[in-house]
Amino acid sequence: MYSPFLPNNDTQYQRWREQKLQHYPVYLEDLIVEVHDPRHLTDIEHQAMLERCRKANMAIYAGKTGDDPDRSIPHRMAQQFGLQHLDHNWLADDDGLTSLTVAAADGGAREHYIPYSNRAIQWHTDGYYNAPERQIHALLLHCVQSAPEGGENRLLDHEIAYLHLRDQNPDYIHALMQPDVMTIPARIDGATVARAENVGPVFSVDPLTGDLHMRYTIRGRNVVWKDDPLTLQALAALGDWLECGSNYIFRGKLEPGMGLVSNNVLHDRSGFEDTPQQRRLLYRARFMDRLPGTGVRG
Repeated sequence: MYSPFLPNNDTQYQRWREQKLQHYPVYLEDLIVEVHDPRHLTDIEHQAMLERCRKANMAIYAGKTGDDPDRSIPHRMAQQFGLQHLDHNWLADDDGLTSLTVAAADGGAREHYIPYSNRAIQWHTDGYYNAPERQIHALLLHCVQSAPEGGENRLLDHEIAYLHLRDQNPDYIHALMQPDVMTIPARIDGATVARAENVGPVFSVDPLTGDLHMRYTIRGRNVVWKDDPLTLQALAALGDWLECGSNYIFRGKLEPGMGLVSNNVLHDRSGFEDTPQQRRLLYRARFMDRLPGTGVRG
């Protein structure tokens, strides 16, 4: 199989690495594409976003819809990029979107989970707890309203994370590709298993396309790592790098009318404060397919 992400394909890796880093975005602004209406992209707007996704696995659009709560915006954006398999995950709304806003004290199950609070969320890829057949390959966010204070994101292309670790020590990649390196314990609701235990790798390669997938969370709770020295060294190296202020880590805040289209890149969120007049609301859409036309073979 052709893939530069297989640990033993060093010639292909070096060729891919050179192409990956050539003209790689330097500033957050390099990822932003101004669009008139994200529901109806022009050919030029679509191509500009696609080019950024091909290079950095993500693009940010700045639309003119402002705080319009139209839920068709992320749905139409996904359709325009060929995403078809929406993950109707637990706690999602009826149309498959998830409304990310602070849950009320009587908000049911949502009030117990960090995405529905104003607390900071640490580095992760979305759906890292999903079963292997339901892995999340694309992630879209659309901002209806930002918080008056806080709520910034850091973003990191997962292929750059792979590149950094492989350059530092190729054995780190072997360790993080072990099929039993990361375990998410089962979620138990009363006497019922609501979600089965999930065991799998951090980095994996699609056997058909050769594309890289990453499944990761930096949080210490509700995750069990394989207890071997190389794995722990690799995790420490990744964790340290994520907090070192690398130039490859983009920082910014989605404002009303803005959104992120990505191949489920690494991201976090700072804590924030709402006011009665301004409550943060983002729509999130997760997909089990990757953005077409952004694969390594292209």
